[in-house]
Amino acid sequence: MSRSSAAKNKHVPADKINLRLILVSGRSREYLFDAGDSAGDIAQFVFDTWPEDWSSEAVSQAEVLRLIYQGRFLHSNVKLSALGLPLGKTTVMHLVPRESLPEPSSQDEQQKSKASSRGCCASSCVLS
Repeated sequence: MSRSSAAKNKHVPADKINLRLILVSGRSREYLFDAGDSAGDIAQFVFDTWPEDWSSEAVSQAEVLRLIYQGRFLHSNVKLSALGLPLGKTTVMHLVPRESLPEPSSQDEQQKSKASSRGCCASSCVLS
């Protein structure tokens, strides 16, 4: 697991993935990671090496940092290799603080309530 800040030149080693991480504020930073690194590894590394110019957006712990790739939050155990990211290239992801998952909407609660009130097999029960 070798990680480092990517150099400003455009050369990305053939065995690395260059991640350009963008904050909500629009600030960005590039880092080199191995394909075997997970989203949790990345969050921990960025937290441990938090850039000084991001100080106004610092978080209290690495666990609240979430990566977004192609519109989806990545679970902390997802490895870069599982995403099919190309080696030797730059991939853009968003980095956001997220304390917890959103609360279920009232519509979600109503659907759960209806499902549990139908009994064991909802509306598909057949009695013989």
